[in-house]
Parts: sequence; structure tokens; C-alpha cells
Amino acid sequence: MSMIRDLRAVVRPSRPAPRKDNGTYDTTRDPATPSAVVDCAVYRDGVRVQTAAPLSPQEAMREVRRDGGFVWIGLHEPTEAEFAGIATEFGLHPLAVEDAVQAHQRPKLERYDDSLFTVFKTIHYVDHDQLTANSEVVETGEVMCFTGRDFFITVRHGGQGSLRALRHRLQDEPELLAKGPSAVLHAIADHVVDGYIAVAASLQDDVDEVETEVFSPGRGGTPRGTDAGRIYQLKREVMEFKRAVSPLLRPMQLLSERPMRLIDPDIQKYFRDVADHLARVQEQVMGFDELLNSILQANLAQASVAQNEDMRKITAWAAIIAVPTMVCGVYGMNFKYMPELHWKYGYPVIMAITATICLGIHRTLKRNGWL
Repeated sequence: MSMIRDLRAVVRPSRPAPRKDNGTYDTTRDPATPSAVVDCAVYRDGVRVQTAAPLSPQEAMREVRRDGGFVWIGLHEPTEAEFAGIATEFGLHPLAVEDAVQAHQRPKLERYDDSLFTVFKTIHYVDHDQLTANSEVVETGEVMCFTGRDFFITVRHGGQGSLRALRHRLQDEPELLAKGPSAVLHAIADHVVDGYIAVAASLQDDVDEVETEVFSPGRGGTPRGTDAGRIYQLKREVMEFKRAVSPLLRPMQLLSERPMRLIDPDIQKYFRDVADHLARVQEQVMGFDELLNSILQANLAQASVAQNEDMRKITAWAAIIAVPTMVCGVYGMNFKYMPELHWKYGYPVIMAITATICLGIHRTLKRNGWL
């Protein structure tokens, strides 16, 4: 379930957070002065430019325009006020800025004059000991990317999906980072889709567990079934996953197939691999959805069969009990001339006949599967 907050209701001061010695912003040292900027750095020839003090986004952009390279700015849940200055400095389109601040966007790729705006849904698998009707299986977040000629801006929403490790990994590959902002866009797309693959593998275990419970034999060799609420909850979580995966396939195909001014030709072919992996995940998710539909229908059918089975047993025992009830009813009418009324063995004979008839009915019903 999505854990993203409505950012329009949030008003936060725009004072920068304390900074670390390595040139990044420390958003944990002083909670009273939070900042949307997680990291801001200039990259030239694939190497991070070290500065005496951390640069603000405006300072970083001035350095890029003076000496070349590109700036990569990472933000986490910025307010409109915090993002306004960056949007003006980099000439971002107002519609894309509004989407980036508000969040709750579907995955997409939009092209503007001097930038690309890409939205990714991040998916995190929530570990649980046992799946219940209220279990949260997947947690979603969002990463919005602005790709320009000499800048790359990420806006992240949600409590998971940090890009810090990805930034450090890219900094260890200067030949790739030298390709510019499009290399960062590919790395983020690949990182997000790799997360999808891991979540799909975990969801496969949950689906297999539910399927096993529904079709595993219970007493009498019949399937024991499971709580329909658990199946429905898992289906809801799969739908959440599906809404993240399916809309992203077309943007990845566009990035891999159509030449774009802001995408390096050497990087474009790598998007093909991302699109292939995403297509595979989409097939898995669609398969989960269809399989859960079948499992849910089978579980409901089993419940109906179980009810019919119970009704058949009740009817069978009612038919058996009807025989002694009828005999007792006849002999309870107190007529003077009753059959064998004054015979010494009349009572045991009638009881024996009644028991014989009941046993015959029981045997017939059991042979026909009613008992």
C-alpha cells in the first residue's frame, strides 16, 4: 500500500541541514532543521568534483556552466517553496514541477524542450511471518527524475528507495558516469527494475503458499481451503505492484528505441536490457493476478461444495431417523387393534425391523456418497 503523504499540507523551513565532511548534506544530525536536499554534487569526466564546502544547487549549476560537467541533485519530499528556487534555476516545466512535489503519479516519461521528466514507482517487499487478511505485502514510493543536458535532479517520495548506495556505486565507475545525466537515468531505471525482480520472487512464495493451502488435501482427501480474505488481500497487493510495473514498460521501450537528444547513444542500448527485464516482471505480475483469480474462484467453489456436503449429510441422517419416527408415531396413537399389540415378541420384532430398515438406508446412502 502506498505510504506517500500529501505534501501540500506540509510546510517545512527551507534552511539547509548540517553538512557532513564528505560534502553531502546530513539530514539526521539536527532534526529541527530538515532540508529537502539530500546530496548535491558536480561531476566532471565521470569524477565527483571535491569542494571545500558543500555546494548549494545554484552554486553547483554556476560551476557547471563555467567549467563544464553536470550537476546531480537529490531531494527527498520537497515542499513547493523548497523546490521553487531549483525549478527556476534549471528552467523546469511547471507541470513537471507540480507532479514532482505532489507525488501520487503513475509511471511515465514526458519530454519538454530542454529536459525529460520520468516517474518511477519504487516497490519494497514487507516481510511477514504469516500472510493474513490485513497483511501489507508491498510498500510503494516514487522517484521523479529531471534529465537535462548538464543536470540531473531526483525527487524521492516515501520512506524507502534511497539512492545513496546507487550514487556511490556510480562514482566507482567514472567511465560510465562520464556519459552524463543519461547514464544516471539508466542506472536509476535499472535499480528500480532490479527491485521489481526481487519483489516478484518474494510474491511468488506468497502465491505458492496460498495455492498450496487451497488445494492441499484435508480430512477425507478433499481440499481444505483457506481464508478468502487472505487471497483477496494478496490480490490487492499484486494489483498495487501491477500499477507500478505496467505503465513503465512503454517509457522504457521509448528510451531504448527512439533517438533522443538528451540520451547518449551509447547509453540508449542499455535501456533495451531494462525494458526486457521489465517485460519479464510484467508477465510474472499478470500471471500472479490471473492465478489469484483462479485460486479465489476455486476457494469459493470449495466453500460451496463443503456446504452442499453438509446439507447432504443432514438430509441423509434425517431420512434414517424418519423410519423410527414413523414407527413410534404409529404405535403412539393408542388404537385398540394395533398390529402385534398383544404378542409377546411384538416389541422386539418391530424394533428389529426398524433397525434393519435404518441400516439398509444408511448402507445405501453411504454407497452413494451421501455419508
